[in-house]
Amino acid sequence: MSEWVEVATEEEFQTTDRKLVNLGGRKQIGLFKQPDGYFAISAWCTHQRANMVYGEITDHELECPLHGARFDLRTGQHLCLPAVRPVDRFDVKVGDGKIFLKV
Repeated sequence: MSEWVEVATEEEFQTTDRKLVNLGGRKQIGLFKQPDGYFAISAWCTHQRANMVYGEITDHELECPLHGARFDLRTGQHLCLPAVRPVDRFDVKVGDGKIFLKV
């Protein structure tokens, strides 16, 4: 059963456009601020499990710094090789300056 979990505040994004959210175990999520809102996907590339949180972002596309696979922040869909599978995507909501993920 999914639930909303508070993971950040909007204030945290005044000096950065991303945050690594660690929910314990292997569940780590990249939370990204874009001009049209916040997006959250798994922090790990499906190609070789590289952490992508600090990869380059262009037009909602996050590039894995290891081998260049790209993923759509809005959907989690893989956009090019070497990745052949999407990453998990998480719903985001904002209220009273707090950011929540549905996990």
